[in-house]
Amino acid sequence: MLKPVHIFIAFLIVGFLALVSPGVKAATIFQQGSASYYGKAHHGKRTASGERFNMHGLTAAHRTLPFGTKLRVTSKDTGKSIIVTVNDRGPYHGRRVLDLSQEAARQLGMIKLGVGQVTIERIGKGEALLPR
Repeated sequence: MLKPVHIFIAFLIVGFLALVSPGVKAATIFQQGSASYYGKAHHGKRTASGERFNMHGLTAAHRTLPFGTKLRVTSKDTGKSIIVTVNDRGPYHGRRVLDLSQEAARQLGMIKLGVGQVTIERIGKGEALLPR
């Protein structure tokens, strides 16, 4: 368990690194929890953002994040990571934190189980993506 002083020192280091490398910002963990996916039944229907849902795209539904927000989603089960764009609202089932498109779930290795534990990192618009 990290002590508060260690957390404070970590924040100071991250802040300093942001000052010395202004063009590149690291993503921060925004949320952790379970994610599910949706596919065929919703394919072609309008999302909350107004665009048509494409089960083959790399998109996600989140309850509060603005449409167009880029997220790095990492499966805690497989360690695989992808970038998705928020274009819908949800999930509305249980305590899930994210609904992914079928393709996003496939790339994360979640298709068989249908639900998986994920870490979500918000990547702001215009920021450089750091390699994983």
